[in-house]
Amino acid sequence: MSNWSRYITEFVSFLKIEKGLSANSIIAYENDVQKLMNYCVSKKLKVKEVTYQHLKSFITELYDLGLSSRSQARIISGIKQFFTYLMLENLINQDPSELLEQPKLGRKLPEVLSIDEIDSLIGAINLTSKEGPRNRAILEVLYSCGLRVSELINLKFTDLFYNEGFVRVLGKGNKERLVPLSKSVEYEINSYEEKVRCNLDIKAGHENFIFLNRRGKQLTRVMIFIIIKDLADKIDLKKSISPHTFRHSFATHLIEGGANLRAIQEMLGHESIITTEIYTHLDQSFLKDAILSFHPRNSMG
Repeated sequence: MSNWSRYITEFVSFLKIEKGLSANSIIAYENDVQKLMNYCVSKKLKVKEVTYQHLKSFITELYDLGLSSRSQARIISGIKQFFTYLMLENLINQDPSELLEQPKLGRKLPEVLSIDEIDSLIGAINLTSKEGPRNRAILEVLYSCGLRVSELINLKFTDLFYNEGFVRVLGKGNKERLVPLSKSVEYEINSYEEKVRCNLDIKAGHENFIFLNRRGKQLTRVMIFIIIKDLADKIDLKKSISPHTFRHSFATHLIEGGANLRAIQEMLGHESIITTEIYTHLDQSFLKDAILSFHPRNSMG
C-alpha cells in the first residue's frame, strides 16, 4: 500500500501547487483515486502493474455497486488525472486510463427561480432583525453577480470597485474575473455595512471580509444554505433550492434577455463554453413553452 500512498500524496501536492485547484476539488480527486487504490490493493496490484483491463473491471464494480453515471464519470476523471500526473513525472511508461470512456450523461437542467420568486424570497427577509440587511445583501449579490457560494463568502471590500462598476471574483483554480456590479448590489452592501456590520466586534483577520456572522467572523457555506432554506420555507416555495440556484437563475435570465453566451461564460467563470451552453437548453425550454402557449397554430379553438 505504501507504493500507492506515496504516489497519491505526491499527486495531491501536484494538484494543490501546480494546478492550483480548490480544496474541495482536491479532496474529491483524492477520494476517487483512493477508491481505485483500495480495489488494486485487494488484487495485490502495484501502481505500475495496473492495466486498462484492471481499470475496466474497477469501473464495472462501481456500476454493480449502483453508483450513478455522474458519480462514475467523476471517478473516471479523477483516475485519468492521476495517471496523467504519473506520466508527466515519468513514474509509469504507459497510461492505462487513456482509453477509458466516460459514461453517457443525461444533461439535467438545474432548478431555476422566476423573477417573482426571487423577489418573494428577498421580500420575506425581516429587515428589522440584526441579520436582515446582511441577508438581503447576500441574496442580491448571489443573483445580481451569479457567484458561487464559496466566492460569496470569500468576497472582500478590496474586491469592490464601485467607481468602475465591477467586482473582482476569485474563482476556481484561483482564477480572477471581473463581474459587473449593479447599483442595487452597491446599495444593499452599503446598507448592511452602515446598519449592522459597523456595530460588530470584528475579529482579527476578518476585517476585510464583507459578510460576517454576529460574532464578527467570516460566514460559512453552511450558513448561506441555512439562510436560503429558511427563506424558502417562509414563502412555502416548493422548489428545492440552494445558493447555486441563484447562479443558475442569473445565467438563465440573462440568456432569456438576449445576452451573449461568451459574455455569460466570462461572468460565470466557466473554463469551457460547453458548461455555459446548458443555459441555452434552459432558454430553448422557455421558448418552447412560450410557443406552445401563445402561437395561434397551437390553439385548439
